[in-house]
Amino acid sequence: MFVVSKLFWNLVQPLSLVFVFAGLALVMIWMRWVRMAAAALSLSLIVLFLTLYTTLGSLLLQTLEARFPRPAADPRELSCMIVLGGAFETEVTTTRGGMDLNQAADRFVEALRLAIRYPQARILVSGGDGSLSGAFEGDAAASVRFFEAFGISRDRLIAETTSRNTDENAQNSRELLASSGLRQCLLITSAFHMPRSVGLFRKAGVEVTPWPVDYRTAGNVSFALDFTQPSLNAQQMSTALREWVGLLAYRMLGRIDAVYPAP
Repeated sequence: MFVVSKLFWNLVQPLSLVFVFAGLALVMIWMRWVRMAAAALSLSLIVLFLTLYTTLGSLLLQTLEARFPRPAADPRELSCMIVLGGAFETEVTTTRGGMDLNQAADRFVEALRLAIRYPQARILVSGGDGSLSGAFEGDAAASVRFFEAFGISRDRLIAETTSRNTDENAQNSRELLASSGLRQCLLITSAFHMPRSVGLFRKAGVEVTPWPVDYRTAGNVSFALDFTQPSLNAQQMSTALREWVGLLAYRMLGRIDAVYPAP
């Protein structure tokens, strides 16, 4: 199922869909289905235009980010936090060592801030190698270097190194939390990723307090044309579509109880 999900996403992400529709149009032209070819080509151009030159991706992402508002203040006490992987450039860290971070770095920056403020809190980092090749170290392995570099004791860390996706994050974390006697942890992940994550942890029977970070929108986006930053628009659309497709797929598979989990 993991491999199928990876291949499926490679096929349905926005720019891939552009080539799929364009390829269908070429096949239909060869078969002399002119009207169907025109329709497929039109779909290709519409998807391309919406992806590159509108704020639709940011709008879809903003909706996800607003689902679970971040608490206004830090908790009075904190015994544990769960940090979901996806913030380390593991292809780089595997060969070069170090702790190179990507756009989701705020997951670990926030966890570090909380770890310093609450020195008794345990930190469970969930994230193995989510690549198809299986040739890279996961976030959990890289995070040990990260936290130790800032003086966080190794005995405070719980590294869950085998999960390859968010569903496995929840299932594997449940077992480690139970064996460590930990409950009612903060769940730290990107704001757009929080609805799917909370849905999966709920289904796994793990009580968590959502702690969203890594916002990708300003929160006041409306639909508009935007010819100034097509590469960013494409990235926002891809990120948003991946989450929405993931929510629908997990609901269809029964891995979450609602298409759009709510607080």
